[in-house]
Amino acid sequence: MRLKRGSSGSGLHRHINSNRGRCCGINVPVVVLLFFCVFAPLLFFVGRGIHSTADAAGNEASTTGQMANWREQMAVQHLKSLLSKELIESMTANAHDMGPWSLDSLRKNPFSSSWKVVGVEMSNKNNFTSDETVLDVKKETPPMKKDIIFTTADHHSLFVDTPATRTRRQLREKRREKRAAQLAQQDDETTVKLENAAIERSKAVDSAVLGKYNIWRRDNENENSDSTVRLMRDQIIMARVYSSLAMTKKKLDLYNELLARLKESQRTLGDATTDADLQHSAPERIKSMGQVLTKAKAELYDCNLVTRRLRAMLQSADEQVRSLKKQSTFLSQLAAKTMPNGIHCLSMRLTIDYYLLPPEKRKFPRIENLENPNLYHYALFSDNVLAASVVVNSAVVNAKEPEKHVFHLVTDKLNFGAMNMWFLLNPPGKATIHVENVDEFKWLNSSYCPVLRQMDSAAMKEYYFKADHPTTLSAGSSNLKYRNPKYLSMLNHLRFYLPQVYPKLDKILFLDDDIVVQKDLTGLWSVDLRGKVNGAVETCGQSFHRFDKYLNFSNPNIAKNFDPNACGWAYGMNMFDLNEWKKKDITGIYHKWQNMNEDRVLWKLGTLPPGLITFYGLTHPLEKSWHVLGLGYNPSIDRAEIENAAVVHYNGNMKPWLEIAMTKYRGYWTKYINLSHPYLRNCHLSE
Repeated sequence: MRLKRGSSGSGLHRHINSNRGRCCGINVPVVVLLFFCVFAPLLFFVGRGIHSTADAAGNEASTTGQMANWREQMAVQHLKSLLSKELIESMTANAHDMGPWSLDSLRKNPFSSSWKVVGVEMSNKNNFTSDETVLDVKKETPPMKKDIIFTTADHHSLFVDTPATRTRRQLREKRREKRAAQLAQQDDETTVKLENAAIERSKAVDSAVLGKYNIWRRDNENENSDSTVRLMRDQIIMARVYSSLAMTKKKLDLYNELLARLKESQRTLGDATTDADLQHSAPERIKSMGQVLTKAKAELYDCNLVTRRLRAMLQSADEQVRSLKKQSTFLSQLAAKTMPNGIHCLSMRLTIDYYLLPPEKRKFPRIENLENPNLYHYALFSDNVLAASVVVNSAVVNAKEPEKHVFHLVTDKLNFGAMNMWFLLNPPGKATIHVENVDEFKWLNSSYCPVLRQMDSAAMKEYYFKADHPTTLSAGSSNLKYRNPKYLSMLNHLRFYLPQVYPKLDKILFLDDDIVVQKDLTGLWSVDLRGKVNGAVETCGQSFHRFDKYLNFSNPNIAKNFDPNACGWAYGMNMFDLNEWKKKDITGIYHKWQNMNEDRVLWKLGTLPPGLITFYGLTHPLEKSWHVLGLGYNPSIDRAEIENAAVVHYNGNMKPWLEIAMTKYRGYWTKYINLSHPYLRNCHLSE
């Protein structure tokens, strides 16, 4: 037992002593052995790998450098063959000016506006390697020239800066400066021209025409300036619908409430067309109407019933619009037919004073000029004293040689004294004037003139004078303008008898009494009519004012003799060659067709349709500036066109002496009237 214990104790002692030779429980020899067996080979292989990588990088860099040098050498060899001498000189000069070439230098200092860098979008300001990019610099040249490609290598030795190069560079700089100065001057001149043009356009703007449409008016600040008005109108419509439904369903309380709100809204709305015209109570009326409509909708709404009611209201409104349009047409025609009280007063006063004159004072001077074919003769047929005075006065004022102008006036027996008295009191300067009475032309009778014979027929009298026209405002309203009494007057048809009225004249200028002369008209006598009888301004534009608008081409007599697309022309200012008239028997042609139209089957009444037929193929077109039409119906005629016209014509219903005339055109007519004349003041025509 002791031996075992002893042996055990000595073994423990040795174990403790052996542990003292270890470091932190690790045997030192073992650590050294592990270092030489494992870590040393590892360090060797890592070091060898790093060295191999460095050698490979060096070899690759040297290879890349050799490739770049090879490309540079190839570019140098072919550079002279690719570039012209002038281009090399330009590149040399710019290289000396801007320093060594690089991508940044090309971007910052392009050597010409016609060069650009292609294929490179971004550049690094500090780092460039030979294998990063090859710059393509291309000159923008015509298609027959090839693109030029070169590298960014610095080969300044190729470009030698010579005195000639410097001189050319200086010349180029001077040319650039001169060109820049010229462009700046051209810009200034263009600006001045545009400003002057704008000033002229602003002078030509008619502020009277613009009126309420001026962009600076408050009415136009809000694009929906009538939104409240439209809302109130919509409420009124729905109130009418629901009131009808309420009456049908015997809901009298709701019906009475709707009627009360309806009357209030109608009084508030009145004739307002914009929100600014509404009364201050409009918002309250809209609110109260909205409440009662909401109540009515809850009690009465039925989609089918509302739809039927709205459809019935629409049809009724459409019928009312048609009736009002016909009534408007009738009233405008009636206004065009009537003579204003002032002009009627003027005619009566002048007539009384004329017949109070002794016979020796009723004659005009220079009657020897009436048949002189070497003078400028005018034919004017009118029963309107004031209108005739404007025609004569405007022609004389604008004539260069008024003493050579002769005016032949023809009127009816009712206005004969007034017409004579006016021109005796207001003679047309040095011009010659003569007044005749159409009723004294004894040769103009029903046996010779078809129109006079047709006017005596019962059918014509019934057409014009039947007292109870049942269709005046319905079916026949479209033909109301043809029922104008002027078509019954021989003054209107006398234009087809000019050679009979003036047998000793060669040419005569026919004028309507609703025109104004603005320029000297003597140039019309020198116009070569080329064997035609009538010189007139054509009025056709696209499909307007062509023969099919005036003649009945469903009639075979019209269809086989005339072209429906033939261009129409205008009466009002016409130059007639009376010698050619006689040769071609124009009056006989007129009589033939007028006899064929006794039942008005070829055309309606008037003088233009028979004129188109009579002078078909015998009319010479004049320049449009001689005669501008439409001032009696067209509100959109160009002001410059009017002012450049030799004659302006108020054809249409809105004659300048009527209250319905367009104010914007009236000034061209009134400028030739002396409103301070005592006769005009006494008849209140100056107001």
